[in-house]
Amino acid sequence: MSENQDHADAVVVGAGLAGLVATAELVAAGRRVTVLEQEPETSFGGQAWWSFGGLFLVDSPEQRRMGVRDGLELARQDWFGSAEWDRDEDAWGRSWAEAYLAFASGEKRAWLHGLGVRFFPVVGWAERGGYTASAHGNSVPRFHITWGTGPGILEPFVAAVRDGVARGLVQLRFRHRVDELIVEGGAVVGARGAVLADDAAERGAPSNREVVGDFEARGQAIVVASGGIGGNHDLVRAAWPAWLGTPPTRMLSGVPAHVDGRMLGISATAGARLVNGDRMWHYVEGIENFAPVWERHGIRILPGPSSMWFDAEGRRLPVPLFPGFDTLGTLQYLRETGHDHSWFVLDQAIIEKEFALSGSEQNPDLTGRSVRELLRQRLGNGATDAVEAFKVQGPDFVVASHLDELLAGMRERNDGIELDTAGIAYELAARDREIRNPFSKDLQVSALRGARRYLGDKLIRVAWPHRILDPRRGPLIAVKLHVLTRKSLGGIQTDLSGRALGADGAPVPGLYAVGEAAGFGGGGIHGYRALEGTFLGGCLFTGRTAGRAIAAAL
Repeated sequence: MSENQDHADAVVVGAGLAGLVATAELVAAGRRVTVLEQEPETSFGGQAWWSFGGLFLVDSPEQRRMGVRDGLELARQDWFGSAEWDRDEDAWGRSWAEAYLAFASGEKRAWLHGLGVRFFPVVGWAERGGYTASAHGNSVPRFHITWGTGPGILEPFVAAVRDGVARGLVQLRFRHRVDELIVEGGAVVGARGAVLADDAAERGAPSNREVVGDFEARGQAIVVASGGIGGNHDLVRAAWPAWLGTPPTRMLSGVPAHVDGRMLGISATAGARLVNGDRMWHYVEGIENFAPVWERHGIRILPGPSSMWFDAEGRRLPVPLFPGFDTLGTLQYLRETGHDHSWFVLDQAIIEKEFALSGSEQNPDLTGRSVRELLRQRLGNGATDAVEAFKVQGPDFVVASHLDELLAGMRERNDGIELDTAGIAYELAARDREIRNPFSKDLQVSALRGARRYLGDKLIRVAWPHRILDPRRGPLIAVKLHVLTRKSLGGIQTDLSGRALGADGAPVPGLYAVGEAAGFGGGGIHGYRALEGTFLGGCLFTGRTAGRAIAAAL
């Protein structure tokens, strides 16, 4: 069976957030779009559906209400200090960063608000850095949680695309896997590939690859919106940068297996230039999902700053590698240990106040927009239901009534690695002595006290400073942490209209790239490090930019 779809103005490859935003912009301009997606309709919306819905905003009303003073220059200082661009191919990424910062401090919130997107009033403080003012990290809280999490961000764009279907402007082609971009006369004019058999797989679960036909879709503009490589561990290891040491032997996946990077190679064959493939964003606070949807399914802990962090041998991590401060700096250090896991040690008081789990499905109160549930989960007694479920059922949690029992449980789960239990006990006791005074030489203790000066942290994020070994705060808890794959920071190099660039730096006629496939803009808008809340934001910004540029150019 062969299908021919040669009547669209644009073809969008990938039905994730960036592709849907681009499609929505084209629909708003009255253009006809074919959307190609290899997964079943149950996975409509892609990775964004699973996300916590965090967005990077600058000088927002939410920040101002929390007493945060932010602005474009401060945000630019933080972004550029984190990016550390040092390559010739970084010029476009740097230009995209300038444009995105203007967007995040300008019309981004008003644009989203006009689409019906709302935000949780407490702004989170991610990637705190811990270095100098000009180095990596957010100087102030900027992580705005969408009311409705990832599905809440997708909602207006899904509605716009569905409206386009109803108006005859959009064709949604699920189970259409692109195997080739069609190049004629030096221009990309379409895509062809395989039609896959229907599959009732739930969202994110593996689907079949049975070929039942082929197709060809043509348009004046072809938009690659296929995501990165996080679900393909072989590609992740092949691209792993030398500065992060050797890749882990075992990793968890923060994205479904179909996030496999296929379209990057296909785009390169069509003439697109791939850059910064060795830049990536993986978390070090991954835990195994006790109810996995995909293979090696991991969930990230969003930690507050109080948990003590030890490597697999029981050595405390150095300053400023505290929970939530420097993701890749911590990954680099842990890879130097030669082991694939590390440990948090904390107590019940800390887990109740400071542990959140990333993802829409782990936060039903926020995802379901339930104020009653939010008050119960966030301000009631105990940790959230999701955190408590992992504490009880998760294979990476050790819960004990006293320290000897905790250390014994850690030894049992330490993969045969000798654990310095005496060293851990010493560090915990030493840290607890520092709590007796309102000042301290322990910079983690100083950091958590400083964090509580921010109202948002004091209300729902940072526990009252206390002795971890105080039995009144128990039980004691240890959490085994794994590397969790997540985002590609490089990809197809694009200009400021989203046009894919070739090896000579000129646009490849007809080819565009958006979202993670484009390194969230220019093939690397983040440089080496991200400030968080910028992945969904990059999908929004690149999709909007390319969609508008294509609509104007057609």
